[in-house]
Amino acid sequence: MLNWKEVIKLAKEGNLPPDKRVEKSESEWREILSDEEYRVTRTAGTERPFSSQMCTLFEPGIYECVCCGTLLFDASEKFDSGTGWPSFTQPIKENAISYNADTSHGMVRVETLCSTCDAHLGHVFPDGPAPSGLRYCINAVSLKKVH
Repeated sequence: MLNWKEVIKLAKEGNLPPDKRVEKSESEWREILSDEEYRVTRTAGTERPFSSQMCTLFEPGIYECVCCGTLLFDASEKFDSGTGWPSFTQPIKENAISYNADTSHGMVRVETLCSTCDAHLGHVFPDGPAPSGLRYCINAVSLKKVH
């Protein structure tokens, strides 16, 4: 189970290698993604808070990356953070997510990316529930529920 100290180490010293890589040109991503999916995942955008019903859906299932289909989160790790974005305590596998120190908007945060295709997912914070204490705050548009 990942914790904040490990997330910071990965963001600073390098991420775990992914199981595979998916790389496409900008035009190839534009062909397969909606305008909003492209804006969020390929240009590090953020959807409006509370803009998705995914925040309030807690049925069992698995969430994958909308860009490449990599499995990212299990619904059993999902919780209601009240932030307006779907929140999870752990990725499905430690190497499913990459971490990047993000100093935009005058603050220091840790950006989360799909390790397979580098899609921007959201950010992770150290204010989640026990036992991990992590809150993966993820743009719903970057996820697709598959199971």
